[in-house]
Amino acid sequence: MQGRSSLTFVFLTVAVTWAVAQHAPPWTEDCRKSTYPPSGPTYRGPVPWYTINLDLPPYKRWHDLLTDKASSLKIIVNSLKDVVNAFVPSGKIMQIVDQKLPGLLGNFPGPYEEEMKGIADVTGIPLGEIISFNIFYEFFTICTSIIAEDKKGHLIHGRNMDFGIFLGWNINNNTWVVTEALKPLTVNLDFRRNNKTVFKASSFAGYVGMLTGFKPGLFSLTLNERFSTNGGYMGVIEWILGKKDAMWIGFITRAVLENSTSYEEARNILIKTKILAPAYFILGGNKTGEGCVITRDRKKCLDVHELDPEQGRWYVVETNYDRWKNPFFLDDRRTAAKMCLNHTTQDKISIPTIYDILSTKPVLNKLTVFTTLMDVAKGQFETYLRDCPDPCIGW
Repeated sequence: MQGRSSLTFVFLTVAVTWAVAQHAPPWTEDCRKSTYPPSGPTYRGPVPWYTINLDLPPYKRWHDLLTDKASSLKIIVNSLKDVVNAFVPSGKIMQIVDQKLPGLLGNFPGPYEEEMKGIADVTGIPLGEIISFNIFYEFFTICTSIIAEDKKGHLIHGRNMDFGIFLGWNINNNTWVVTEALKPLTVNLDFRRNNKTVFKASSFAGYVGMLTGFKPGLFSLTLNERFSTNGGYMGVIEWILGKKDAMWIGFITRAVLENSTSYEEARNILIKTKILAPAYFILGGNKTGEGCVITRDRKKCLDVHELDPEQGRWYVVETNYDRWKNPFFLDDRRTAAKMCLNHTTQDKISIPTIYDILSTKPVLNKLTVFTTLMDVAKGQFETYLRDCPDPCIGW
């Protein structure tokens, strides 16, 4: 109970802090229009492209990218250290991370361990801290994902990546510390084998898993956090204790993007595979009706909510709450997104109108790092850094 009370106190403190920091309500607004091509105060800038050559040994795949982004990765790692040390000033937690975490977690599957070792060596950041950065999803992600189908059966998949809640609020400029530190690390990635694109993704330099990506012509995939008492920390503890029959979240999505060859195959894997943390997988295909939100517990699938245009269900929306439950009253991005989709109408669904919806507060908020737009059939993949000027809700 003491842990829960402490978390409640932190939550209320943060809520009061951002509420006082805002100039004035409202933190919601009418559905935005004509925000695309991106410009104005909610647009921070473009996201650079890098190629990840899967033909290289795993240890070397990220060297070029991390040579460019090492200083930015060090900034966010140091920001996370500051957060941890604020709670445990002795520095013992970071000492455990640096010295014990690689041994505690043991071997990671596939190429991921070697990739992380390569990143640690090229940046000079201890391997334990690189591993910590790569298991972040299990604790701190909040997002909004939308798949919408137009009248012609054409699918658009968009997402806001919201990240950094409770990881430090900067009272000088009303921003989350980690959210701002992640923006210089945001990259578009073209994973190639035999000089051909295998999949594309938007991610953070130093993170070898994937939370947002698509296989051109086949399917698109985004991942949103699902809060649960049987959460990611339980999966991590089980892993440390030797029960390693579940997949790390970022690794299963990367494996699906890298290896699956159809919407159906990806859907089956995401439904059936044991995972370390609860999650929502938002999966889109390349033809009418191919879109769903897969609600996952760690060990089983709870729900698959699919597009059904013939029954009037031409979109699916997922934030961070089970669709059969009401969102937390301070975080109702779902209602705002659905209202704007209905206002847009199916006739007008497009990359520009989905960007408008993802630019509308509170779908856009202080945690939003970037927006990604995907058109699988056309092979279109775009990512933009975002800002949410005051007045803007903290999440």
